[in-house]
Amino acid sequence: MISFNSPDIIIIVIFFGIVLLIGFFSGRFTKAEADDYLLSGRKVGLFLFILTNVSTWYGGILGVGEFTYRYGVASWFTQGFPYYIFAFLFALFFARKIRSASLFTIPDKITDTYGKTAGLISAILVFVLVSPAPYVLMTANLISLIFHTGILISLFIAVLLSMIYLLQGGFRSNIFTDSFQFFVMFGGFILMLVFCGISFGGYDYLSAALPENHLRLTGGASPLFIVVWFLIAMWTFADPGFHQRCYAAKTGDTAVKGIIISIFFWAVFDFLTTSTGLFARASLPGLNQPVLSYPLLAEEILPAGIKGIFYAGLFATIISTSNSFLFLSGTTVGRDFIFRLKKEGSERGLKSYTVIGLIVSGLLSVFLAYEIPSVIEIWYTLGSLCIPGIILAVISSYYPRLRISNNFMITEMAAAVLLSTAWYILRENQVVKGFTFEIEPMIIGLLSGGLIHLYGILKKK
Repeated sequence: MISFNSPDIIIIVIFFGIVLLIGFFSGRFTKAEADDYLLSGRKVGLFLFILTNVSTWYGGILGVGEFTYRYGVASWFTQGFPYYIFAFLFALFFARKIRSASLFTIPDKITDTYGKTAGLISAILVFVLVSPAPYVLMTANLISLIFHTGILISLFIAVLLSMIYLLQGGFRSNIFTDSFQFFVMFGGFILMLVFCGISFGGYDYLSAALPENHLRLTGGASPLFIVVWFLIAMWTFADPGFHQRCYAAKTGDTAVKGIIISIFFWAVFDFLTTSTGLFARASLPGLNQPVLSYPLLAEEILPAGIKGIFYAGLFATIISTSNSFLFLSGTTVGRDFIFRLKKEGSERGLKSYTVIGLIVSGLLSVFLAYEIPSVIEIWYTLGSLCIPGIILAVISSYYPRLRISNNFMITEMAAAVLLSTAWYILRENQVVKGFTFEIEPMIIGLLSGGLIHLYGILKKK
């Protein structure tokens, strides 16, 4: 049973108020031009780049708690460490090139390189990948838990908290609200870890109270399981958020340094969240809902007021991702669908198209979260199916030697998505068993797409 005192609720309401205030105030300086509304004038400096880049990365924070509760340190080794590697490679090999391209979206680049059909396919895949529905759902669940509002009302509140200031302020409001939430999310988890140390002790307590595998890097998982997670982390190369922030950076060097420094802060925050998850498993064994391990641990050890700060940290972690994904989704609708369908020769209407996209994406998120409460699992599944269809298209578009013909790329994108989907259906219906059952659909998609791409390169030569 989770209860909240007045100080906790007041702190959470103040947090919401500050987010909205920052969003609206910073949005006053946004102009209607596409560069300014969509990318803050392409003048984002190193400090703001790091803050928004770090805070956007952790929207599934309750899932992090559940994964750590179930598998221990393996949560970090599969969900954190691989992404540091690929983020570093992204910074070295893509960040400057993306900034130099001075485009708006990934489908812009795919269209320029492989034509309109490939660009449209990539727009559909990106739209699926950046769905804010899972984060809207998590925000709504916490709002419902604290304020006892119905789920539908909570969903609309969750969308408004992420969207309302974006309508006028665009990407500038996005980065300034994310920057504030960076400090709140770190502050909340630092306080939680301090109270865990006071209440339980340190490593000796954990080593005595945790199952043996929880303190092993692999958690006792098979090598194939680990390899699959490392391959899944490759989607960093096609992460629309990374591309958007590189387009918005003041210079290519800003983007490179910003991503590399972000890796340090991700490692710190991963230490905080993983350690908190381990304390939850050690002190609260046998939870029926491990996804609530963080809130239940807060209920166990945090005093009034401090618990409100921790919950503000949870909200900050989720909303900073929700508003970023919502803006990416709105940009995809406005730029990659409406703008192209209207065949505009200029970019004058992009702000109004993006506003329409934001409203459409927000309402769609409410609908998905309300109709499919397990949307997080569906989002993860769809992400695994979509990433193989776009990753090589993105990589090759920036490296001419890796490019293939337009027709081959269209075939590759379609085959990667269709074959990974077919494999997913076969696994779900237990048509494949034994060792082959352990092969993730994403592996099938990457393998098939990779083979077609290799053949396309050989054919070109």
